[in-house]
Amino acid sequence: MEGGAGGAMNGLERLSGKRVLITGGASGIGAATAERFMREGATVCILDSNSTACERMKHRHLDLAGFVVADVSDRRQVEDGFRRVLVKIGGVDVLINNAGISVRHEFLHISVEEWDRVLGVNLTGAFHVAQVTARHMMEQDGGVILNTASTNGVVGYPYYADYNASKAGLISLTKSMALELSPKIRVNAVAPGYVLTPMQKREYSDQMRDAVNAMIPMGRHGTPQEIANLFTFLASDEAAYITGQVFTIDGGEIAGGLASR
Repeated sequence: MEGGAGGAMNGLERLSGKRVLITGGASGIGAATAERFMREGATVCILDSNSTACERMKHRHLDLAGFVVADVSDRRQVEDGFRRVLVKIGGVDVLINNAGISVRHEFLHISVEEWDRVLGVNLTGAFHVAQVTARHMMEQDGGVILNTASTNGVVGYPYYADYNASKAGLISLTKSMALELSPKIRVNAVAPGYVLTPMQKREYSDQMRDAVNAMIPMGRHGTPQEIANLFTFLASDEAAYITGQVFTIDGGEIAGGLASR
């Protein structure tokens, strides 16, 4: 498989003994990360708003410790959901704050309701889950929080103003959390570029995919497994001195400016 995650390096389970919560873990990057973490020896619980996808994930992966259905934009659901996570896995050592949504539309046509929903899930939702989890980690032995940002939060993209704003805010939130929560909790963000998730496969025509690939120096989209590879390293003790950073993984897409396009 192109860019596949592979097994644990040299037979080692780098996340053995780690209890992991992954939001948005029932599909795409979240599901790929859950799969990789389980292969690395972690105990994984996912939190997702899609109950059908959660059931499907559990059916495919019998070693998944469990799932919780909740909307991260709702503080009460997050707090209740986190209590259920603790019942299932006993504690959280690693949080992958991955839940997110996007809607393509022109800036002049974004409704207040759409704006509130995108920011509510991508930024406020990330805050809810991170704060509840960080409070738990501070009472325990610390931990790792990894936020899924985007290259949309690093440079401007047309037709995604609300999504872009949410991811830029998440990057700033990541850095602020790292400063306040160190040294007990490490906080970093991963900023993927174009990743060929099942959702994108359904939305793309061959021509659309080829046009995007032509803008990427590596000549292709990334895979969810490649993003999971980076999450695996950052969650492991091998990254013990890394906090407050944003790691772009985009095949070189934003390496240049106008002259590179």
